[in-house]
Amino acid sequence: MDIVQLREKAMRLPLQPGVYIMKNSRNEIIYIGKAKALKNRVSQYFGSDKNHPEKVRRMVENVDHFDYIICKSEFEALVLECSLIKQNKPKYNILLKDDKGYCYIRISPGPWRRISFEMQQKDDGAQYLGPYMSAWYAKNAVDEALKIFGLPSCSKEFPRDIGKGRPCLNYYIKQCSAPCKGKLSLEEYNESVDSAVSFLKSGDADSVRLLTEKMNAAAENFEFELAARFRDRISAIKKITEKQNVVANIVQEQDAVAVITESSEACFAVMRFKNGRLYDKEDFIIKDAGENPDLPAMRSEFLQQYYTMRDSIPPVISVDGEIEDEELLCEWLCEKRGKSVKIVHPQKGENMRIIEMSRENAAERLAQSHGHFGHELTALDELAKLLGLTEKPEFIESYDISHHAGSDNVAGMVVFRNGRPFKKSYRKFEIKSFAGQDDYGSMTEVLTRRFKEYYKNPDSGIGFGQLPDLILLDGGKGQVSAVRKVLEQFGLNIPLFGMVKDSRHRTRAITDEGHEIAINSKRSAFTLVSEIQDEVHRFAIGYHRQKHGKRSFSTSLTEIDGIGPARAKALLSTFKTIDRIRQAEVEELIQVKGMTEPAAQAVYDYFHNEKNDDKAVNIDNKGKE
Repeated sequence: MDIVQLREKAMRLPLQPGVYIMKNSRNEIIYIGKAKALKNRVSQYFGSDKNHPEKVRRMVENVDHFDYIICKSEFEALVLECSLIKQNKPKYNILLKDDKGYCYIRISPGPWRRISFEMQQKDDGAQYLGPYMSAWYAKNAVDEALKIFGLPSCSKEFPRDIGKGRPCLNYYIKQCSAPCKGKLSLEEYNESVDSAVSFLKSGDADSVRLLTEKMNAAAENFEFELAARFRDRISAIKKITEKQNVVANIVQEQDAVAVITESSEACFAVMRFKNGRLYDKEDFIIKDAGENPDLPAMRSEFLQQYYTMRDSIPPVISVDGEIEDEELLCEWLCEKRGKSVKIVHPQKGENMRIIEMSRENAAERLAQSHGHFGHELTALDELAKLLGLTEKPEFIESYDISHHAGSDNVAGMVVFRNGRPFKKSYRKFEIKSFAGQDDYGSMTEVLTRRFKEYYKNPDSGIGFGQLPDLILLDGGKGQVSAVRKVLEQFGLNIPLFGMVKDSRHRTRAITDEGHEIAINSKRSAFTLVSEIQDEVHRFAIGYHRQKHGKRSFSTSLTEIDGIGPARAKALLSTFKTIDRIRQAEVEELIQVKGMTEPAAQAVYDYFHNEKNDDKAVNIDNKGKE
């Protein structure tokens, strides 16, 4: 069917709850959705596509026909939708790979036993603890046990490698007792292994109690060295526990779900808490989320798929934003759990801190897949929320003016792409329209020239051929007002803010024409804006010093007979430094544009006449000022 026929069929659907099933020309199911009123929901797909996200537009392009199933209620439609998606795995639904398999902790056989994480249990004579559902938990438990009890995590084999080579770094940072040195007896080593296994089986509380009893007994028997070893292990357990423990006094058991988007991808992170402790974390990358995804709909679909895969549903689910059909989803979760389930949207306090942890985890995972760093995505996301932007500003331009008492007026433009300096797009401007000091006029000239260049090759993506997602000016309301007029002149709607410094020249706030926005409380955004402000200032003042230095050189060269400003500028452009001009022969000087043989000879004589040595030194010194 074509789009007209599909719309006609959709308009004949009943205004009843149900599930619709989109299929392609090969009769393959490509999307499954639910609707409160089938006619209204399905007909939206085949009307105007202006408000559709990119992913939906691509799906509609591949629809050849559709089926539907009428349900008694919207809740029944949700249950059916979840079941059909799990069975058919349609291409355009969010599909989560359930990699939850059983995993184990292995204690190898032999006199020098080793502890390791394993995905499968083998018939190899080793002792296995488990099975565990969370690979993250099992890996971390092994890592904790090895560090606390000073057990090796390297590939050395004992007793074969005892006394061979130097111990690794873990020994020097006190995370391994280094049996490879040969100073640890087999009995002492196995006592540490037994303690580590006990720790893995019973947990930190029981281990601390048992080790405390052993420490007190050793002290009573005047075995102070042994007591000190037990004391150090107790301290290590408490230190590790404090580091890994995230106490949630408000809710002891909950899941925290957050999403981060970049380009056409998204990443969901789920951090799972029980008894106030983080016991599992998972992340899922959605490869085809679209350029402008509908986040409320995406969160709803993700939660459906995630808890379809999981038997364990907590009493509270904290989410980082709005959810489509939240009441309906909550009803489904309650029925699946058999008890009450609340969906909350934390705005402050401890639960908000947990959500921020989930966001950072999602950002880090997504950034790794793109070769970035997670803190960059977190900072951009935080900055977007702070400034009220609908999307993360992936392409940021920043401008600063530099001059010396109104002379040598220049400006610098720096670009940050995905939270990092993008030096290919840096640009320098020499102020041409006036002389003297006028920062507002300078900003107006610079931004006017910048956007004129854009319209010569719009959307080329090269140099000035890309519009920024955000403009940050080094200055306050005056600079913002001046540049706002330029944007209006070109009919551009680009977010524009100024970066305000305190009395110590440190970033204090962001401002528009109306009020200041404090950023000190937003750590990631504050760090990014400070970095941008420092970078644009460095770039602008560096260009100013370069220009001022060349002018000083040029002014000094004009003291030579026959050398005016044009020839002085040409000499510096060719030789770059006064020292290279001094070393040049007459034949080389003649090759410079605009130079004549008498002028070249005059320059050569100037630098090779003993009477002029002091003057030549002065030229050098002026350029270095």
